[in-house]
Amino acid sequence: MRRFLSFAVMLVVLIACQQKPQEVVTQKEHKTVVYQVFTRLFGNTNTTNKPWGIVEENGVGKFNDFSDKALSELKELGVTHMWYTGVPHHAVIHDYTQYGISNDDPDVVKGRAGSPYAVKDYYNVNPDLAVDPANRLSEFKALVERTHKHGMKVLIDIVPNHVARHYEGKNNPEGVVDFGANDDTSVEYAINNNFYYIPGETFKVPAPENNYKPLGGEEHPLADGLFDENPAKWTGNGSRLAQPGFYDWYETVKINYGVRPDGTKDFPELPEGYDEKGWKAHFDYWQNKTLPDSWLKFRDIALYWIDFGVDGFRSDMAEMVPVEFWSFMNSSIKNANPDAFLLAEVYNPSLYRDYIHKGKMDYLYDKVELYDTLKHIMQGHGLTDNLPAIQDGLQDIEHHMLHFLENHDEQRIASPEFAGNAKKGKPAMVVSTCISTAPTMLYFGQEVGEPGAEDAGFGSNSRTSIFDYIGVPHHQRWMNNGAFDGGQLSAEEKELRNFYKRLLTFSTQSSALMGEYAEIHTFNRANTEGYGDKVFSFVRWSNDEKLIIVSSFKPSDVDSFALKIPAETIKKWSLKDGKYNLEDALFASTNTMIVKEGVGTIKTTLKPLESFIYCIK
Repeated sequence: MRRFLSFAVMLVVLIACQQKPQEVVTQKEHKTVVYQVFTRLFGNTNTTNKPWGIVEENGVGKFNDFSDKALSELKELGVTHMWYTGVPHHAVIHDYTQYGISNDDPDVVKGRAGSPYAVKDYYNVNPDLAVDPANRLSEFKALVERTHKHGMKVLIDIVPNHVARHYEGKNNPEGVVDFGANDDTSVEYAINNNFYYIPGETFKVPAPENNYKPLGGEEHPLADGLFDENPAKWTGNGSRLAQPGFYDWYETVKINYGVRPDGTKDFPELPEGYDEKGWKAHFDYWQNKTLPDSWLKFRDIALYWIDFGVDGFRSDMAEMVPVEFWSFMNSSIKNANPDAFLLAEVYNPSLYRDYIHKGKMDYLYDKVELYDTLKHIMQGHGLTDNLPAIQDGLQDIEHHMLHFLENHDEQRIASPEFAGNAKKGKPAMVVSTCISTAPTMLYFGQEVGEPGAEDAGFGSNSRTSIFDYIGVPHHQRWMNNGAFDGGQLSAEEKELRNFYKRLLTFSTQSSALMGEYAEIHTFNRANTEGYGDKVFSFVRWSNDEKLIIVSSFKPSDVDSFALKIPAETIKKWSLKDGKYNLEDALFASTNTMIVKEGVGTIKTTLKPLESFIYCIK
């Protein structure tokens, strides 16, 4: 069982330890809610949805679509941080040559609108997102300022592992040399080369599979099966073949961070004990060190955006980049903005603690443990009995593990390939949001049951496309042609969004959700008749708030049982025998708890997919 220090006690402990103020890391008093939004899709009102459709056919959203009204509605949903996905200028198949932007080759671009993780120019933003592409940076600056005005922070992507196959920095600040400009291309590796090379071989476009044709087979002057790259570079996912495979990240090239081809490191490692030191000590350590050129380039990119007004980053595939680089990078960011929000995509649990403690990441995806387990339960073939061990195993880093049920890489809950019903996400969202002090993430459209059913072109459905121009139907009904009032939502969709709004706003106001945790599931499985493996329960508490949370993952059938609160919890709460009134934080229904001989009992009836967050009044 996890014991959490209260905020006041934590400060006393930190002062007692005489830590420097700039190194103090205090846990937030209330939950963080990140809203991930695919920026080019959010404001698109076009409903044509032609596979491989061009902008003029399928439309594209703009920075300006995030109006004051839209941002106000998202703030009221409970959002504290806006992650604007796909902002840095990445490769796209659209003619912007009049703005000094070179055309991209469909043979090395996935989809028509391109992958947001094949960044072409790190010092500017996607021209698709601007009303006037010539002023696209100014339009994004205005969005950052509007978001701040509504009391929310701004996050964008950074992708240090790879860049677009055709990287072209047209907007570099004075003194910034482009990636690869000074590389020695005659060798596979050199410490200050930004890329890895395959000397003597030219790049070959991957052989297509499954009858794939760029742009769906549409004629295009550059879609000829050729791309000029000599010598060939390693591909983003690490392929060392001059002709990578079709399922390799062939639209990108891997960045060299001073890791030799044999895996040995050409840079200093952190001294022993630095996993216990704060970011300031890490920042000091890297001063006056001779470091690979790519380290400096990406540090400068991050600091450029921090200075621009961005409040933090989601770092793509962070585990493919050395943890020492992250120590250098993240301590540099914290030195510029100690409150910066640093989120990383790391999927190997054995690396979690290194990337948090050595790499100075604030948060990592809780994908392979909590998310995957909840997904199996939602799909009907997983058991809630598997949840307690996850929370117990992560107890030392639970605050650092961001929770989500959807993001741009994962299937939509409502898709047939996942759960086929958005309501099946409701109990999982209660558990995901309330089980720990970690931030919660919501993917746009999740709150209205978006199924991701469109055939956009590249890739398959069940995930809202990140590669093509497309409209997002359920989300568009909430958007209501720019009114952002849910005017076109069905009654069921409105009800679902209302649930998310109640849950998320409660989570950002609850002190108990930043306090202590104990699971009562195991106790009830052993002692409560009718309490099965599709129900999950736990308690959360602070000095001034005590919560009892119970959820049913059953899509049908009513569960009735006498939920028991163990004597250990009742004792910690200093409750005497007697009757206690309960009120549900979600929909204000009431119940009672009877404490007798030191054990609490709550007569509980759970409808299918129903949850209660009972607060002791």
